[in-house]
Amino acid sequence: MSALLLFISAVIIEKTALVLVMFLITLGIAAYSTYGERKVAAFLQDRLGPDRAGPWGILQPLADGAKMFTKEDFIPKDSNKWLFILGPGAFIFVALMTSAVIPWGTYFTGFGLNVDLQVADVNIGILYVMGFVSLGVYGIMIGGWASNNKYSLFGAIRASSQMISYELAMGLSIISVILITGTLSLRGIADGQAGTWLGFIPQWNVFLQPLGFIIFFVCALAETNRAPFDLPECETELVGGYHTEYSAMKLGSFLFAEYINMFISSAVISTVYFGGYNFPGIDPSWLWGLMGPVVIFAKTFFFIFVFMWIRWTLPRFRYDQLMHLGWKSLIPLSILNMLLTGAGILCLG
Repeated sequence: MSALLLFISAVIIEKTALVLVMFLITLGIAAYSTYGERKVAAFLQDRLGPDRAGPWGILQPLADGAKMFTKEDFIPKDSNKWLFILGPGAFIFVALMTSAVIPWGTYFTGFGLNVDLQVADVNIGILYVMGFVSLGVYGIMIGGWASNNKYSLFGAIRASSQMISYELAMGLSIISVILITGTLSLRGIADGQAGTWLGFIPQWNVFLQPLGFIIFFVCALAETNRAPFDLPECETELVGGYHTEYSAMKLGSFLFAEYINMFISSAVISTVYFGGYNFPGIDPSWLWGLMGPVVIFAKTFFFIFVFMWIRWTLPRFRYDQLMHLGWKSLIPLSILNMLLTGAGILCLG
């Protein structure tokens, strides 16, 4: 009995420590993504970007955080007070929860420890991610409706319509990957992409599902409200969209959650289509198992850069174009991709 209690205590301590580490890493990456985005925008527009707060402006995210925490916080007189407070909290909570099933490596084996670098290895990991992605819209809807502002409500309605539309194509594109890998576990999907074809081509799903990857990536842009799909917070039409009435850290929570979603979306894309912690010629168990996290974080940072690159390159869609792309292009293409994948597996099997 004592051995069982000792084992349970060790597991609780290990998972608690891993959750805390991932929480801090996620917040840190989200904070410095704001710095990275300003630098990317400055580079593309031939200017400097942040250069005052610390060397090369690297303390700018800390200055922004201090500003958000110290600004006056107010609640509109005619708003629904408790839902107004709940909205940003629910949005950032859902964003943080999605990282729990992502495998960040194999195992850390240093200092006499053998730590699984995944908070929860559930056998339906991809469904867990899709489920929490679909819940993200509730924070936006609650915040937009509770503000009692027509522009906020319009932004919330746009967000719900957009997310529902693009979740369908995203889910259908994932089905094709599940058909190939035969598992819903993100670790299983990542492990299935180890090795190479012909000795030099990585066995990544992107080579088997190029159309599925393109569909998933476009849907990820829409799900995270990133340009050119940032219609819910379209400043030229809706002042600020669903967070028009928010200030201080409540506004900061909405903005912060967007960067968390971008980070998690990039990590999911890296895991599902680009091998996760696997890379040809690199054993993820090298250096006490730290090469796996190095590989997956490198891939994730690359896709974060692509998200930023797209934002500062492409113009915003009109809303009718957004709906047309989702319903009349991506969904039919994802269905076609799923049927072709099933036919290919049937013929080759």
